[in-house]
Formats: sequence, structure tokens, C-alpha cells
Amino acid sequence: MTFEEFELPPDPERVIVGLRDTGYEFETAVADIVDNSIAANARRVDLWLGADHRGNIRLAIVDDGDGMDRDGLINAMQYGSKARPSAASLGKYGLGLKTASTAFCKRLSVVSRPDGNTPALMATWDLMHVARARKWALLLSAECDREAMDYLEEVAPGHSGTVVLWDEVDRLIKDYQNKTGTHARKALQAREASLRSHLAMVYQRFLDSGDDRARNVEIRLNGARVEAWDPFQRQVSELVAEEVMRSELPDGTEAEFTVRAYILPRREEFPNDQMAQAAMLSNDKQGIYIYRESRLIHDADWLGLYQKEPHSTLLRVEFSFDHKLDDAFHLDIKKSQIILNDDLADWLKSQFLPAPRREANNRSREGQQRRIAQQGQGAHDVSNNTIRNRQAAAAGVKVDAVDVDRGEAEITNRHGTFRLRIPLATARRPGEVFVQPQDGITNGLLFQPALIDKHRAVQLNTSHPYYHKVYVPNLNRGVTLQGLDTLMWALCVAELTTVQDTTARMFQDMRYEVSRILEQLVESLPEPETDQNGN
Repeated sequence: MTFEEFELPPDPERVIVGLRDTGYEFETAVADIVDNSIAANARRVDLWLGADHRGNIRLAIVDDGDGMDRDGLINAMQYGSKARPSAASLGKYGLGLKTASTAFCKRLSVVSRPDGNTPALMATWDLMHVARARKWALLLSAECDREAMDYLEEVAPGHSGTVVLWDEVDRLIKDYQNKTGTHARKALQAREASLRSHLAMVYQRFLDSGDDRARNVEIRLNGARVEAWDPFQRQVSELVAEEVMRSELPDGTEAEFTVRAYILPRREEFPNDQMAQAAMLSNDKQGIYIYRESRLIHDADWLGLYQKEPHSTLLRVEFSFDHKLDDAFHLDIKKSQIILNDDLADWLKSQFLPAPRREANNRSREGQQRRIAQQGQGAHDVSNNTIRNRQAAAAGVKVDAVDVDRGEAEITNRHGTFRLRIPLATARRPGEVFVQPQDGITNGLLFQPALIDKHRAVQLNTSHPYYHKVYVPNLNRGVTLQGLDTLMWALCVAELTTVQDTTARMFQDMRYEVSRILEQLVESLPEPETDQNGN
């Protein structure tokens, strides 16, 4: 079979503009460039994000790494540049610098020098120039940007280093009518704060001088040092599971990955408020944190294995691997996520994660019950007073305790007199003799009739999902809470008024069914915002 060969170079303008839409988030894009600095053995990386008096935004990323000569600079600016010597490099595909930058700016410049004696060179991709020239026209100049050179001399005086510049930034914040106004300034400040948090998390192992898994790198943003943020808070969390898994690759070599599960303390268990705040306990922060070569590439996600649930808030899982497993984990171009194969996903879900999830769930519920108990103290007082003043309307049944040890009461109603077993209790608060919250009831019932200090009463199970999702959001809403309480009390008194020896078990079964059905009905209701401090 004979073929005629054609070389079809892509249209420069359409491709270089089209590559702006690769889906980069700002923080991920900047981290891609910082990766290049770390791959170039930088010990210090400074970032400057700001706007001039006209509102024109500029980003500069400066490092004291190896730097580049003329050929190295041209290669670095090529889309799909040549591979780095080390496969472990944080830079992987040779696209990050260009695609990450032009996702937010229309003019990308790189100033670099290989040592302190060689003059720096500047290479620029100007998207408008490429469009006009209709070719892949990289601009190279020995006349470097003055501000970039000032930055370089500050970070790497008399040393090799590189500066990456974003100009004509058009996709970072909204196109405000007043580019120098309050709204534009606040939007840029928010971006700066978000970037700082992202860098602190992604490069935690590099920033933390006490972490020996990666070499130390100092990162500064607008002059202020970026402090490491450890999602696992290892100084106070508990390591509950750890596995080092080895696998053989197609070429016969071996690689390994490590999985560790940490459970963080509940907010009230932290040594102080500052440490509790630093842990950022929230539903969004639970999940698997994925590290490649000690650099976080994907954070706080269950990778489709589970949905995020409030009872798993305390659980954070570390998943670390090196470059040998890039292909096995289908690392994407942005190095921002991996795709687990079926065997690994099944192992995580069926073998590694169940025990840590159960433990985190138990600890979360324990803390939740304490908070509910604290918030609910006195919440039912108004209901108790209301029932005390109206209980005469529920005449027709007399209940007396006859055997406290066996929990037996004598019930006299219109059907006769019977001895039945019901909870015999005392008030835990003054006047709490009609409606009493209870931490747990046998068989998971939502409510049950009781005799409290000789008064007909209802006990409410604060551990039941209905109480958690319906009662708790209304603990401070008097009328709604009274409506719920009086309904439950009336159901219990009605049971006592009509029960007989032969029907007692049926009433108990009915309460069980009602509790089960209500548990299912509230399953999709949102979790209430309980006060983490118990106030």
C-alpha cells in the first residue's frame, strides 16, 4: 500500500488561543510553574501578584534555580518541550509553563540566566503577535524587563535564576468597569489569599523544615513567607491505618505506593483554638490527598468511592506514589488528578478504608451527641411547662410505679388495670418530667412512653436521625419545638390510655415502625449546623 506523506502544521493562532481553554484553575496554574522552579533545584521562589495604577495585573514568579542559557530557554518555551533528564521531575509533559500561563494572560515572558556571569535573556509568547504573524513566532531579546531583573537580583544575586512574567492578564478576575476600584482590589486580594492557601498545602513537605520527605524550599508571596499547612495535622491526629503496597510494572521493575489514614481530633479536643482553626475541620476537607514525588496533586476527594458525609469530617487519607506509577494512575496533563484502576479502587473501598471510616464515624457521632446535649439543655423547658398547664386534657389513665427494679408500672385505663414494663425515671432538670431527651433508646426507637417522677412522659432519643435532622435545627424555635414535643407526648399518653396486655407488643412494634420510617424519610435532609464549640 502506497501513501503520500503530508506535513500539516497546525494553525498557530487557533492552537495557541485554543490552548487557553485547558481548564486550569488559577492556583493550579501557578503551582505548575512553581513545579518548574523546584525541578530546577530552586531553594527560594518569590511570587509577586499585583496591579498598577491603571489596574493592569501582573504576576512574577522568581527563583534561584539552575536557570537556562539561550538553547535551554528556547526549548522551555516550545510547546511540548524536550523531556527533563530526571523522570522524577515535578515538570512532566513540557506544556505546563505555556498552557498554565496563557490560560490567564495573553503575554508570557521568561527571563533567565544560567549563572551570575552570563547576561540574562528574555523570551516572550505574545498571543497577539502570533496572530498577526500567523506563525509560531517566539520573541527573544537581550533587553530584559527591568522589573524582572530587579526581582532576579533580589532573589538570586550574582546567581543563576529565572523569572516568569504574566502580562495582559485578562482571565484572573472579572472585567470590572473601574479596574482600580474597591471591588477589583478586593477580588485580587481574594485571589492572593486563595493562592497562599493552595501553595501552603501543595508544597507542605517542601516548606516544612521538619519534614525530611522533600528538600526544603522557601516560598514567598508578595514578600510574606508561605507557611506549610499539613492537612493531617500529624502533631495531634492519630494514624489509624497504614499500608505500603508494592507492584510489578510491565517492564519488570518494582514500584510502591503508601496509604495512611489519619483521624483528627474533634474541635473541642484540640489543645487550643488556634490549632483547631489551623486544622480547618469541615466537610470539604475530608477525603484522600494524593501526592506525587512529595507534591500534592489532588486534595480532599474520595475519588468516586464515597460521598462526603459530615460523620467522616475527621478522616483524611494520604496516598503517596512516585513517578514510576504515573502511567498506572493515568496522571493528567495538569498533574491535578489521577484515575484509579478497578483493582486499586476495590482494595481501598473494601479492605483499607472501612475500618478508618467506622472509627471516624464513631468519634464524630460521640462529639455530635455531646454538642446536641449541650445545645439541647433547657430547650424542652417551655414544652414541659405547657404540658404541665394542660395535662388535665389528657385524663383517662393512671400510671403508678410498682416495681422500680424491674421497671414495672401499674396502668389503669378504660380497659382495666394492667402491669406493664415502661421506663421509670427521675427528672434531670427541674420540671423536666413530661418531655425528657435521652441519649439512646433500646432498638433505636425515636420515642417511648415513660413515668418520670410519677408523671406521664415521653423520652426522646437524641441519637435518632429524626431528632438530629428535625429537632436540632429547631431547638431555638419555641413554637415549632413545642409542636413536636406535645405531639410526641400526646402519642405516648394515647398509647397508655388505650393499651392492654394483649396490645402492648403491637404498640411497641408500631413505635419501632414509625421510628424506622422516619429515619428513612429524613435521610435526604441536610445536616444541621451544630455549634462546634457547644454554644
